[in-house]
Amino acid sequence: MTFDEIISDPLLKASSCELTFPQNWCQGRTAFGGLSAAIMLQNMKHQLADERRLLSMSTNFVGPLFAEQPFTLETQILRSGKNATQMLCTIKQDAKVCLIAQACFAKERASKVNVPVTHQHNLRPASSAHVLPYQEHVMPAFFQHVDLNLQTGDMPFSGSSNSNLGGWMRFKKAPSDNLNELHLLALADAWPPTLLQMANAPSPASSMSWYIEFVQDVNLDNDAWFGLDAQTHHAANGYGLEDAKIYAPDGTLLAISRQTVAIFDM
Repeated sequence: MTFDEIISDPLLKASSCELTFPQNWCQGRTAFGGLSAAIMLQNMKHQLADERRLLSMSTNFVGPLFAEQPFTLETQILRSGKNATQMLCTIKQDAKVCLIAQACFAKERASKVNVPVTHQHNLRPASSAHVLPYQEHVMPAFFQHVDLNLQTGDMPFSGSSNSNLGGWMRFKKAPSDNLNELHLLALADAWPPTLLQMANAPSPASSMSWYIEFVQDVNLDNDAWFGLDAQTHHAANGYGLEDAKIYAPDGTLLAISRQTVAIFDM
């Protein structure tokens, strides 16, 4: 199944539903985090009563979510006012909480306050000829669905002294419609944690919490690349904090992301 086929499941229109996902969307023993977060976001979007854009989403990866096994997803509207709506979404499997996400949606309002975006990236144009090749049993299974054009940073487990990462990302199979915030959310989590390039040998790593803010609506051509520029701010005692900015091909800043990552190197 493609990403768009999974998030287009009509069952996601109900505030509470039961789903499964295929093994080839796993990251180790659990679901690819970008996919599970996107499923939750799609469910929350379906519960909106009117047009409101996504401002932010906070996700905690509580426990593993296994493929080919039913899981339940439930969204609760915490508050919906004139301008903003706050929702909470929970995924459970075998009665155990796997993920929790909270999202804020809002209407645009007239305001005299205007601070233009000044962030810029130094990435070269995306190259489809230089994407990381999928290697079965070496790379996470979900990796067969994405193209990553690495430009700054190094390969995982290379013992690098570099802790930053950057490049371009897109799905191998372009969706039929334009790219939106669901595609950005999933692809932003497709990159390995910035810390893995510093490990000297294969080492598990796991996102524990993830917060992402959307600067504006996302509406790009279906074959467009998203740019990513990620930096490690701190890493010690098995945990690291990394920030990333996600860009449109023309350099427009689309989203700002922050993750807490656990790494289990020896």
